[in-house]
Amino acid sequence: MRQRSRGRRSPWFRTIVFFSLLVIGAWVAGLIGFAAMVPSRGSASTEKTDAIVVLTGGSGRLRAGLDLLLAGQAEQLFVSGVYRGVDVTQLLAILKQRPDDVENRISIGNAVDTIENALETRLWMQGQGFTSLRLVTAAYHMPRSLLEFGNAMPNIRIEPHPVFPEHVKQEYWWAWPGTMALMVSEYNKYLVAWLRHRVKVLDLGGSPAGNQAHAPGAAT
Repeated sequence: MRQRSRGRRSPWFRTIVFFSLLVIGAWVAGLIGFAAMVPSRGSASTEKTDAIVVLTGGSGRLRAGLDLLLAGQAEQLFVSGVYRGVDVTQLLAILKQRPDDVENRISIGNAVDTIENALETRLWMQGQGFTSLRLVTAAYHMPRSLLEFGNAMPNIRIEPHPVFPEHVKQEYWWAWPGTMALMVSEYNKYLVAWLRHRVKVLDLGGSPAGNQAHAPGAAT
């Protein structure tokens, strides 16, 4: 009787194993595709934009954004995600920059995640009447940032400007446990964001407008 029971269960077991392997294979393929989406070099575009937008998460991003502002790449800098209570003067002190040079050209927000980064930037851009921005964030964070910003602001021209944290070993990310964990985490967040926007589009019965982003490995 026990052997017959096992025999009856085995087709279901094989089916579950098959589909589990299929899902794992698709996830791994998507991870590889996502890693290929992460910028491997700095921005090649020198075209000016109305604004520079920095997503906080490291002093390297802030420094890059301020350098772009001082180089005349835009007239205004918006720093999204600064800790609550931090003002422009304190921010400039962190970057060791004299406030009289650029203080009036910097605005700060208080978003706590990438979704809020995009939403508060949209409101700020609308208030300024701007139609283009240069987005400064870490390279590994850029795909998800472009996805969120593109969906929040489909009519805004977005120029990606990645920065490369020293602790992220991007070239051989699979060989470094810390970088691999970071890539996996960011990929999973990207998938959740992509699915969220796809469900939203299906609910509306339309298709994404403006800046579109595809799931890693999806047909383009």
